[in-house]
Amino acid sequence: MPPTPKIKRPSSVTVEEFFRVNEKSLKLKLVGSDVGFARKISEPSVNRPGLALSGFFTYFAYKRVQVIGNSEHSFLEGLDPKLRAARFSQLCSWDIPCLVIARSHRIGDELIEIANSAGISVFQTNMMTMKFLNTATIKLEWAFAPNMLVHGCLVDVQGIGVLIQGDSGCGKSESVIGLLQRGGSLVADDAVRLRLVEDREVVGSAPDITRGMIEIRGLGILNVAAIFGVSAVRLSKRLDLIVELVRGAKTEDLERVSASADSHDIMGMKIGRVTLPVEPGRDVAGLIELAAINFKLRTFGYDSAVEFDQRLLKKMTDEQLG
Repeated sequence: MPPTPKIKRPSSVTVEEFFRVNEKSLKLKLVGSDVGFARKISEPSVNRPGLALSGFFTYFAYKRVQVIGNSEHSFLEGLDPKLRAARFSQLCSWDIPCLVIARSHRIGDELIEIANSAGISVFQTNMMTMKFLNTATIKLEWAFAPNMLVHGCLVDVQGIGVLIQGDSGCGKSESVIGLLQRGGSLVADDAVRLRLVEDREVVGSAPDITRGMIEIRGLGILNVAAIFGVSAVRLSKRLDLIVELVRGAKTEDLERVSASADSHDIMGMKIGRVTLPVEPGRDVAGLIELAAINFKLRTFGYDSAVEFDQRLLKKMTDEQLG
């Protein structure tokens, strides 16, 4: 098994990264200056600054993205212009990352100018406030999730996320082609970005530059969607099983029959692992598919190795009893 790569744990995300990555999904539009793009979001959540606008700053979550929804906008509109400017200036005096105005509401140019003068960028979205809060929180948790970059190919095989690993030249990409011909979907080839989501599952995806692409020796870079159809590509997939391809002398140490299920630790999560020997003439893609199906059976409570042991024990018992 390749050595475990270093785990990255992001402590912050810049406002520019948050905007560029989520501009379309969160329907964000810059209505002020980009003066605050270098500011950092230090907590993977969002905050509605209603109490802060009323002058109460105790326990103010200033490290989060600040969202002005219906109630905050209505409160500001009901204030005297001078008091409104004073309260907004007080809010912007804190080191907040950025401001997002929900439901396509508009705030006065004077308030935008106050924010820009304080080095804070202002965005607008037409999303409902609660929908934006939920979606933005998910996006931020994804950005802040512990992650690592591993070498291998991640494929969706009958709903099972299979990470294929092995030495260079052992046939990983060729096996993926065989799985795609059997109806599988490619998530990532060669480099796989793994993220620990909510401390409960590991999700894999491809770097932007290689998404939907696969490299085959002798053929070069191939566009999977163009050859196999768009259904043959997935943006992300939960990691369920690791298949390590080995060849040569390494295959001599493999057990022919084993009732124990092997596993590998990925960022604190136990991931099932299968080691498959690679030899000329072996249908490696078919074996990987069988490994995925067998893993699925185990999740349903059926284990072929356990059943074999039970049969063997029964036969031995029957023979002893005559």
